[in-house]
Amino acid sequence: MGETKQEKYSRISKEIVEYVGGMDNIQGTAHCATRLRIVLKNNDLADMEKLDDVDLAKGVFIAGNQLQIIFGAGLVNEVYEVFSHYTHTENMSLRDIKDQSNKKQNPVQTVIKSLSDVFIDIMPGILAAALLTGITGVLGNWDVVKNNETLFALNKLVSLASNGIFAILPMAVCYSACKRYGGKPILGLVVGAIMLDSSLANAYSVGNGTVVPDVIRIFGLPIELVGFQGGIIIALMMGFVTAKLDIFFDKKIPDVVKLLFSPLCTVFISTVLLFTIVGPVGRELSSAITNGLVWMTQNLGALGYAFFAGVQQIIVITGLHHILGAVEAQLIADTGRNFLNPLMSVALMGQGGAVLGYLVLNWKNNKAKELCLSSFASTLFGISEPAIFGVNLRYKFPLIGGCIGGALAGAYVYFANLASLGFGTTALPGIAICDPANNGYINYIIAHVIALAGGFIFAVILGKTKGQSKEVKNDEKVTENVVEFNGEIEILSPVKGEVKNVTESTDQTFASKAMGDGIAVTVSEGKVVAPADGKISFVFPSKHAVGLTFKDGSSALIHCGIDTVNLNGEGFESFVAINQEVKQGDVLLIFDQDLIEKKGYSTETMMVFELNEGRQVEMKYTGATKGEDIVAIIK
Repeated sequence: MGETKQEKYSRISKEIVEYVGGMDNIQGTAHCATRLRIVLKNNDLADMEKLDDVDLAKGVFIAGNQLQIIFGAGLVNEVYEVFSHYTHTENMSLRDIKDQSNKKQNPVQTVIKSLSDVFIDIMPGILAAALLTGITGVLGNWDVVKNNETLFALNKLVSLASNGIFAILPMAVCYSACKRYGGKPILGLVVGAIMLDSSLANAYSVGNGTVVPDVIRIFGLPIELVGFQGGIIIALMMGFVTAKLDIFFDKKIPDVVKLLFSPLCTVFISTVLLFTIVGPVGRELSSAITNGLVWMTQNLGALGYAFFAGVQQIIVITGLHHILGAVEAQLIADTGRNFLNPLMSVALMGQGGAVLGYLVLNWKNNKAKELCLSSFASTLFGISEPAIFGVNLRYKFPLIGGCIGGALAGAYVYFANLASLGFGTTALPGIAICDPANNGYINYIIAHVIALAGGFIFAVILGKTKGQSKEVKNDEKVTENVVEFNGEIEILSPVKGEVKNVTESTDQTFASKAMGDGIAVTVSEGKVVAPADGKISFVFPSKHAVGLTFKDGSSALIHCGIDTVNLNGEGFESFVAINQEVKQGDVLLIFDQDLIEKKGYSTETMMVFELNEGRQVEMKYTGATKGEDIVAIIK
């Protein structure tokens, strides 16, 4: 007689405790719709390989200082109930565990995370401008465009559109930084506008000696009235300063005059600090960063490029890579080109090649095929986390092989003088922002082929030298409640918006397909409806996720937003209960898009499928939808 569910979950709980370093190493536990989350005192004590082999676990990784074990919708609730009781942590909330995680972040991690958050809001504008810059760069070289009045005019408009964000980038950064650090975003926008005021001497003109700035004095201190065009680092600093001043004056000034004097004091003092302290210090810091990177290219040559591309994905593991966005923006502002972007791209592609190398070595293992193919697909679109955490770091030798492949391609980037005109996108999408000069597009492709081949070859060599690392386990299949229905089930999008494959989701867990195949939707309306007839299998307490079982026994998880579990239900309203029968199109829940985004969370909504034995899903549709399009068919 086999073990009961209770016995199985108890065994799993005991194994997890053993593999994380014992009961004394556990600070707190909680769970979201799909993952068991554990905060450990010392993450180094966790045996990630053994944790990954825990029965029913679909993956394990560490993010945000939390050990997260993927069990899947519904199952995680049952495992957590037993695990939390076993570890005496059943009274902890997600807010509690998040507080425990934040306590473990050192100042450097906190700064890096906040810098990353600042650029998330303005990234669409930067990417659009970079893509348009690449287009106009190519079209401008064609004689048919130069000689045709209409095509010339259209290309001129493309050129104007491409310059927009870069002309006001410091203003956009200051706005986003002020918002991120808790100030009123409009005050960040005002201070950003002051940085670019037309009455100030243009920073580029002053830099090349064509303009001499006016000088004023405050208590004898000379202040040059120079604008801050290209001052990305300064804008980041000013956004922080403005936010903190705004918070301070809001607390100190009486309510009766707060509306008048709080913004007045914030903007004026921010302006004084901009020209007396923050601006000069920021200019020196920006110059040091840019000059340091340029020095590397001029003095270390191919070796410097190879070293950066070789270790960049190691930096991704630490989380320090988030700071590079600010450095890239500063490089573009100072030099017009970004040589770091193609280096990061080939570093990522080297890891993709290593995944394929590991796959070849484990070709007979079905779980390896599933994991490696989805992880490799993610690298093609600039997402390396599934490859790194799912395969390469876990087995170590693929990570080393990928680094070698990236280093080889990095040297080629140097010799080809390859660069990008923007930042924020790599791999296949990254070719769109590649600088077309010096046969840029061709060299971009060659560099990535080198990285892919290098990662693949060295992973295979290292794997065979090691006599093969342990293989990925095959999933144990347990069939319960077999359902006889074998017809097709048409699945509609549960929300209105832009439908894309789940591999393009910005949530790495869903993008890696660890939760199953499905879709991700950039939402245009916060109303979630039943994608097909079925029965509600669960409603998560925070109301951000709901499960639905179809008549063939297959099920779907609809997960609204990324990390929105932290809102504890704020902004969400549910209209269904467990075991309730629903018809296609019935409203399941609604959420307040504006509130969720104001809180700093993405409203991207994912729908993934867990198929009954013998069933398969065919994805049918991507693009804009009002909800009536069939996005998948289960058959």
